[in-house]
Parts: sequence; C-alpha cells; structure tokens
Amino acid sequence: MSQNTNPSQGTSYAAAGVDIEAGDKAVELFAPLAKKATRPEVRGGLGGFAGLFALGEYDKPLLAASSDGVGTKLAVAQAMDKHDTIGKDLVAMCVDDLVVCGAEPLFLQDYIAIGKVVPEHVASIVAGVAAGCEDAGCALLGGETAEHPGVMKEGEYDVSATAVGVVEEDKVLGPDRVRPGDVVIAMASSGLHSNGYSLARHVLLDTAQLPLDGHIEELGRTLGEELLEPTYIYAKDCLDLAAECEVHTFAHITGGGLANNLARVIPEGLVAELQRNSWTPGPIFDLIARTGNVAQEEMEKTFNMGVGMVAVVSEEDAERAMAILTARHMKVWRLGEVRTVADGEESGAFLSGSHPQV
Repeated sequence: MSQNTNPSQGTSYAAAGVDIEAGDKAVELFAPLAKKATRPEVRGGLGGFAGLFALGEYDKPLLAASSDGVGTKLAVAQAMDKHDTIGKDLVAMCVDDLVVCGAEPLFLQDYIAIGKVVPEHVASIVAGVAAGCEDAGCALLGGETAEHPGVMKEGEYDVSATAVGVVEEDKVLGPDRVRPGDVVIAMASSGLHSNGYSLARHVLLDTAQLPLDGHIEELGRTLGEELLEPTYIYAKDCLDLAAECEVHTFAHITGGGLANNLARVIPEGLVAELQRNSWTPGPIFDLIARTGNVAQEEMEKTFNMGVGMVAVVSEEDAERAMAILTARHMKVWRLGEVRTVADGEESGAFLSGSHPQV
C-alpha cells in the first residue's frame, strides 16, 4: 500500500495573500538606506519594537509632532511605476509643518500600507523617505509596512508618517510675535508639491487625457516628470534663518492655498496683504488653469501657486533674511507686509493685484 507523499499543506498566511518572507526581503533591501538617515541621539537600531531617541539637554523643551500623507500624488507614482521620490514628499509634508513654530525635526516614523509587498518597490519608497530625512536633518527612527491583500490591489499602496521635533519654550514662533510692519517673504515651491492632485489629475489626465509620458513644451519635460517633482524640504533653511534673523513665524503653504495658510499665523487685528505682481506662478499652474478652465479663486485655494513656504520677519531684518536665503540658492522675494486691519476689514491674509503677464 503506497503512502501519500504529497499531503495537503493546509491554509497558510501566504495563501491568504501575506508574504512574510517578501516583507523580510524588503527590510533587508532598505535597511542600509534607513541607517544613513540618523542622528547622534538615536539609540539602538532597526528591528526593535520601538525606536529610541535621547532628547538631549534643553532648558524648557516643547515637543512638536506632525502627521501627514502624500494624497493622490501616489496615483501618479503608481501609474508611472516610479516610487523613489514619493518618500521625499512624505517627509516634507511632516517636517515643514514642524518648523513653522520653530521646532527642529528630530525623527520620523513612516507607515506603508500596500496590497502586495514587492521588496524592490518597498525599498524604493523607503529610499525616498530616507533621502528626505537626510535633507531635513532628522532620523528615520522606524516604521511599519503592512500588506493588505483583499483590501488594496496588488499595485496599490498608501503612505503616512509622523515627525517629532523640539523647540525651547521661549523660542516658539507664532502669531503672538507678529507685528504691524512685518515683511512677508516668499520661498518658491518646486511645483505642485503634494496638494491639489485630485484636481490636477481630473483636469490633465481624466478630462484632457494628456499622457504622463508625453513631453509638454512649456514644462520642458514630460507631464509625469513634472507631476512627480518632489516637494522641496524647507526645514534646514527655515531653522538657519530663524537662528540668524528676527523671524516671527513661518507658514507652510499646503492644502487651502497661500492666503488661507498664512492667515493661520496672523493674529486678530492684523492682516497680511500679499501682492500678486511680485511673482509669476510656474507653467504647471497655467497649464491646469487653461486646460481645465479653472477660475483664479479656485486655483489659489487649491494650489500653492509657486509659493511653498513664507517667513514673516521684522522690517529691519527683511533684506538680510532674503540675502541669507538667496545665498542658500533659494528663489525668494518680498511678497507683502503685515498691517493693522482697516475699518470693515477682517483679520487674516489676502492677495491683491494681478500676476505679471507671461
């Protein structure tokens, strides 16, 4: 009587769609990259249940934390099968919120939810996160990759992260420092950054059906390359500026646009008047507006329109501040100024005038 040499192996985690070995392989691939994004305060190494970080010596430290994702820009990365830049966007969205209050980013932890772990894809995503952390001067302290078969399709993934920073209590920047006469300095964006992609995709890809690999003359490159341009990370620039000049606050220009985000750091009784004639938005913004017949008001409340970060500084330090940023190879300009509200006027920020004709 012959024996059954191929008995049923039963149901397994892998059969349900979760490949632990693929996850281990992904960690093996990205570990050397993650180790490069570190700081002297990091204790322990990758693989523990929690990341350890020595806070160091501060007088009255305040911890600052920010969590964010990348949004539907991920759909462009997935359509192009290019995953090595999206991590920089993730870092930027978190750390550049921290520096608004003057906090130095210390570390970041990421979370990747993915339909199926392809080790090379995960390593590519983490490579971007690690590069972004290096640009921001913070450590990639740890993270999590979760395989979600049956919930997400094989090529789909989403990313999020939390960054933690620290600032001395007496050095916190914010609305309480802003004064009439302060100057608003604009720092150029590197493009759309990571906001407004639902509208951009609807106009350019769904409605106009422009190909991602198609060269766009006015952009000087393909549409896909433009849409995947990583978000510029301002953290080091802002912190160095605050160390050398009288900066009262920053504003990170993300979802909601320039005026709405700046209004968040303008105190009651004051208004920041911004001049459109001080800059010309980049060609990607004109392409979206023209192709989709999108009104100026809608563009300005959806996109950064070419301004990624603003600094509110004292009038006395305005020229010096712009010189410092220019020396760091940044495109900056005087965007407007803060004044007392007029009769019948609301506090906040608004844009006046028109952009120069291209």
